[in-house]
Amino acid sequence: MLTIHHLGKSQSERIVWLCEELGIPYDLKHHVRDPVTKLSPPELRALHPMGTAPVITDGDLLMAESGAIVDYIIARHGGGRLALGPSHPDFAAYLYWFHFANASFQAVMGRNMIQSRLNLPPGNPVAAGVAERLVRALKFVDSRLSDAPYLAGAEFTAADIMIVFSLTTMRYFHPVELAPYPSILAYLRRIGERDAYRRAMAKGDPGMPLLLS
Repeated sequence: MLTIHHLGKSQSERIVWLCEELGIPYDLKHHVRDPVTKLSPPELRALHPMGTAPVITDGDLLMAESGAIVDYIIARHGGGRLALGPSHPDFAAYLYWFHFANASFQAVMGRNMIQSRLNLPPGNPVAAGVAERLVRALKFVDSRLSDAPYLAGAEFTAADIMIVFSLTTMRYFHPVELAPYPSILAYLRRIGERDAYRRAMAKGDPGMPLLLS
């Protein structure tokens, strides 16, 4: 049985959602953030040297990193569903947006969260540069979603599962106003209509309002 170690309000929501989309049975282990540090509790930190979520076990396998876990589950348990293969016309777009989600977008969200907590003086060039990069990223995503209903193109894929955390739950840690990005808002409405997404969020973070607007 696949076991997902889920930390509340974290990127591990991606793995719960993926399994719901694929109809894969799993055991969900909830972990609660330390009330002072807001980081992983000791029992989650003990599972993996990095001490972050998600972590899965699958038989004797223990794996961390949400992108790697998504790839693993799709290949091992999902029959390749929600990924696009080399012969698909949107293969390159799928690869790009799948990796953009964490390598670029979540990274710039994280940097903005940190700099906002440093109380840097107005006009600080580092803070301004980080903020401007987030605006560029949001405009870029919004432009893509004005051309296609999903990041890879016409089909919902794991690239969408990878980015939605950063557009929604991550905003609990760093609020971002999405009103200037109508295509992102329309996209999040489509995501919110997916039964698997609703089930996953209700199981992983019950009672948490979903930041879909």
